[in-house]
Parts: sequence; structure tokens; C-alpha cells
Amino acid sequence: MSVNLSKGQAISLEKKDGATLTAVRMGLGWQAAKRRGLFGSRTREIDLDASAVLFADKQPIDVVFFRHLVSDDGSVRHTGDNLVGGVGQGGDDEAILVDLQRVPVHVDQIVFTVNSFTGQTFQEVQNAFCRLVDETNGQELARYTLDGGGDYTAQIMAKVHREGSGWAMTALGTPANGRTFQDLMPAIQQHL
Repeated sequence: MSVNLSKGQAISLEKKDGATLTAVRMGLGWQAAKRRGLFGSRTREIDLDASAVLFADKQPIDVVFFRHLVSDDGSVRHTGDNLVGGVGQGGDDEAILVDLQRVPVHVDQIVFTVNSFTGQTFQEVQNAFCRLVDETNGQELARYTLDGGGDYTAQIMAKVHREGSGWAMTALGTPANGRTFQDLMPAIQQHL
């Protein structure tokens, strides 16, 4: 059963049977919003990019994104760049896989972001979401829906962070501006 997260809400990633999660997928999906024009409705392709920034004691130590698909230690992997989105039907257009057992012990937070590489604002995006899936069985654990769009080009979506001996996820949903994860670093720092 999936939990629909609201901004700032945190959930534990411990399984109901007391076992801990070993591998998760952060999926991102979106569609271009239809725009009314002189000759009817049309959509414009939108290139959203998912990124994961790995932190140790509030310092960025690695990043996974469309130009660096695997973390240096191999624990985090991006499945590839989708330039247009629109899988529709709730599927992931981009995904980042995290092998929680392989994440180095000094990494205490992984922050997931999404940005419009082509510079369109989220007013031009619809049906956008991020979701966390237990990669071992395909069960969706949590979903955060981007409601309403806005005049910004990025979102700091969520973070997975160490909590005791396990992991927790916090939905952030913070609007920001920037075409790449590097542009978002000052905004990300506020959530560590």
C-alpha cells in the first residue's frame, strides 16, 4: 500500500515485517501540459531531469544525473535521460535506483531533485510525480504529486536519510529555479 506524501511529511522505510529495505527506486514521471492555441490544443516537449545528490555531514560528495549515471561507489544508478516525458499511465519517465546496503556508511542523506533542462516552468507540466518503490518486489511505498505547477523551473523533491539503523524518506516539494542540480545547491543546503 502506497502513502501519498504531503510537503514536509516523513515516512520510515522499514518494512512492515520489521525487515529493512535493501533497494529502492525513485521514479519521476511527467507530461507536457496541453496549451490552447489558435488551431486547437498542442503540447511542447519538456525535458525534465532527475538527479540524486549524495551528502556526508551536509557536504556533497557525489551526484547521479544524466551525465554521470552511476555514483562513484556504484550504489546509486540513473536509468537514463528521457528528453520528452509523457509515458503517461503513471509510469516512470526517469528513475534512480539506490542499493541502500551499498551506500557507504558516511553518506547520510540522498536528495532527489528535478529540473527543467530546457527552461520551461512547471506551469507547462502536468501529472508530475515522484515515487519511491521497493525495488525487490515492485511495491510503491510512497508518492509525492506535484500539484498546481508554478513559475519555477525546478523542485527539490525528496530526501532519503539515515534514521537510526534504517532509512527514512521526507517529501520536500520545494520550488526552485535552475536548469541543473548545480543551480539548486544553495536551495538544497537548506534541507539538510
